[in-house]
Amino acid sequence: MSFYDFSETPDLEVADVHFMKLALQEAEHAFAAQEIPIGAIVVCKGRIVGRGYNLTEQLNDVTAHAEMQAFTAASQTLGGKYLKDCTLYVTIEPCVMCAGASYWTQIGRIVYGASEPKRGFTSKGDTLLHPKTIVKGGVLDEEAAKLMRRFFADKRD
Repeated sequence: MSFYDFSETPDLEVADVHFMKLALQEAEHAFAAQEIPIGAIVVCKGRIVGRGYNLTEQLNDVTAHAEMQAFTAASQTLGGKYLKDCTLYVTIEPCVMCAGASYWTQIGRIVYGASEPKRGFTSKGDTLLHPKTIVKGGVLDEEAAKLMRRFFADKRD
């Protein structure tokens, strides 16, 4: 697992960019596997405790979203189902299903890249998340959106 030393750079903005870049690397893995390129990282106290990317095609499972993979890995790493002290970094705004899962994990914070106006949870309101969850969108949003556009342009060709 990777560790980010906050003593060197206590700036949360810098940490958010750092971890979103790692989530984008996960999205690149999905892209290479011909999956919709969404990647996710779960971080707890500066340490990556879970990571994942979309595996819906490979696993033939509509629930195998990047966030779900990362939540499962984080829970296994931490030895518990609650992720109160953790942050989910995900390249695209979570869907309703993943927002609901984040509610049950009680994740402390969600940081996402590009908005998803059609399928993102914010299109349904913000009551899908745990009341204590803090949300931040738009971190490296253009990079995430560009990867999605490239993926779907390749599918149309």
